[in-house]
Amino acid sequence: MDGKNDIIRSIEKGNLSVGIIGLGYVGLPTAIGFLDAGFNVWGVDVSQHVVDTILRGENPTGDPEINDIIPSPDSENWNITTDTKLAVENCEILIVTVPTPVTANLKPDLKYVISAGENIFKSIEPNSGKIVVLESTVYPGVTSQSWLPLIEKYGLKEGIDVNIAYCPERFNPGDEANGVRKVARVIGSLNPEIGEILVNVYSKLTSGRVDYVGKMEVAEAAKVIENVQRDINIALVNELARIFPALEIDIEDVLNAAATKWNFHRYTPGVGVGGHCIPVDPYYMIQRAEQVGVPAELISAARAVNRTMPMHVYSVLKNILYTNNVPANDSNVLFLGWSYKAEVGDHRETPAEHLATALTDSGVNVSVWDPHLENDVYPSNVDVINDINSAKNFDLVVLVTGHSACINLDWGALLQNMRKPLVYDGRRVLDLIQLEKLGWNIYAVGKP
Repeated sequence: MDGKNDIIRSIEKGNLSVGIIGLGYVGLPTAIGFLDAGFNVWGVDVSQHVVDTILRGENPTGDPEINDIIPSPDSENWNITTDTKLAVENCEILIVTVPTPVTANLKPDLKYVISAGENIFKSIEPNSGKIVVLESTVYPGVTSQSWLPLIEKYGLKEGIDVNIAYCPERFNPGDEANGVRKVARVIGSLNPEIGEILVNVYSKLTSGRVDYVGKMEVAEAAKVIENVQRDINIALVNELARIFPALEIDIEDVLNAAATKWNFHRYTPGVGVGGHCIPVDPYYMIQRAEQVGVPAELISAARAVNRTMPMHVYSVLKNILYTNNVPANDSNVLFLGWSYKAEVGDHRETPAEHLATALTDSGVNVSVWDPHLENDVYPSNVDVINDINSAKNFDLVVLVTGHSACINLDWGALLQNMRKPLVYDGRRVLDLIQLEKLGWNIYAVGKP
């Protein structure tokens, strides 16, 4: 049996089956995308709750973009299960979209990649030629280092029994313009022929360009430096947001002036960065650089700036309370937003948690209103407000997440319920002039 030719024939006939291992923020939209593109889809997740939720036609993630596109349980070619072996038996291509977090000491945690590979490779029959693609963000070399030993462990030969490849996910939750069906992709593999097969497959998934870039390490590196670059750019503007207020300069005035130049890239400061990419992926590159004995000084410095931004904001907020005669042990602060990103119900690595911990540890009472999150996701040191109209007796409001609901709430009504009329814009998205006219005392990240 010639696995590669069987896959090519399945592509030509339009009956290729694709398995998606991991149905989270990346995996579920990817599975739906392949289904929409005409493929037979097998979705696998280790969580029975996730599987049951999807089989009810409901969205288990916090991304509102996919709320209304979850396939019906009886949809043709839509198979959702916790059984990886079943997906392997029925699919020519398996795509792994599992998390790649960091450990408590900020080292890459590859246990999910290894576990997914273990479950797949132990289920593959000899000579099947199945293609297994890793999409999770990793440092250069992880796909080979993690999976080739497993392939050997189960008596398989890469290139004969199974073919491995890497195609980095580029999914941006809440961003319809750069969804799974539109974004460009790059593919790396040990075998150029497999690479070209995957170019053909992914070209049916997305309207964006799809390029075979050669070695898997090239594709792995491309993905990780995409997020490293963003971390560095954000770190620059966050550091400037600390410097310019000391010079009695508003960073927004500076950025607006600089943005008149054609090649200036405009970023906005904030209380910190969160999510599953930017606060995590640079540590993968730092680790790989350390392994080969090359210091990643710029990457490390940028990560340090962004990681400590919540503590900088904490010191600013404490100063605001102090200068307005509000004792820390008798102060009530309201966070508007908790998720790491606007319009998305995702609280992973949110800077709000670090900021809230610093405040509560100093005796400040912190409450949160975020219309995109359920009550059970918050830590025990904050109080949850379900109705913003019930918010009363606060000394300071902090805009943490730029949800439209937070930006466009009735600021006049909230002002009437405040104990002190203090507001801090942690995202520079509020109309500060209008708020000042209403009677608010305004403060903002990067503002003197």
